[in-house]
Amino acid sequence: MILALRRIGRCQAGQPDRGALDRGVAWLIGMQSKGGGWGAFDADNTRTLCTKLPFCDFGEVIDPPSADVTAHVVEALAAEGLAQHPACRRGVTWLLAAQEPDGSWFGRWGANYVYGTGGVVPALIAAGIPADSLCIRRAVRWLVRHQNDDGGWGEDLRSYADRSWAGRGESTASQTAWALLALLAADERSEAVERGVRWLCDTQRPDGSWDEPQFTGTGFPGDFYINYHLYRMVFPITALGRYLGDGAP
Repeated sequence: MILALRRIGRCQAGQPDRGALDRGVAWLIGMQSKGGGWGAFDADNTRTLCTKLPFCDFGEVIDPPSADVTAHVVEALAAEGLAQHPACRRGVTWLLAAQEPDGSWFGRWGANYVYGTGGVVPALIAAGIPADSLCIRRAVRWLVRHQNDDGGWGEDLRSYADRSWAGRGESTASQTAWALLALLAADERSEAVERGVRWLCDTQRPDGSWDEPQFTGTGFPGDFYINYHLYRMVFPITALGRYLGDGAP
């Protein structure tokens, strides 16, 4: 919402609502967990004892920080000029520590490592991590290595239970867009980006939308997934817009 309010102000040639933005920033900072990351709904809701209760739905009654949520908050804070704020720096430190050995990031609320990596790379770049830093280059290599032969990206939901499926699956519009958002943020103007953009353009329907029967949203990893119908629209349009040069969040 913070990023959206900033964009609305620019598009209307006016100023964003500072009161709303300042309240939102204060709330976000207040929701940071002690370790430096952010969860989706709560701060420091990490005690696992309650997951042992027999009536828990899938055991998902806690809300530990995740890379995707932390990345979204870091990107928002950076857009507000707070990249050097202690909360933002702690979030960046948390993200760097959460990077997987292969260079990707786990995606708690979207499938899966493509989603996590697609969110974290733009956030780190916005927070001042150089595009040529080791963590960014490792993430870029992971994404390029997992591009499908058709030019798109996809990841099967089985990656939550079986790491061998990480970054592997039938190409989808939303997952291709997530990969492109990371590569574009890292200033990766490569053949991989051109092929990904071409895949989005070639698979767009005549009505402007994309087919995406796959479930790429995550409720409870390993148990419950969601097909968010706007994922196939919002993320490809965002990726194509940034490809064309509108890179500001």
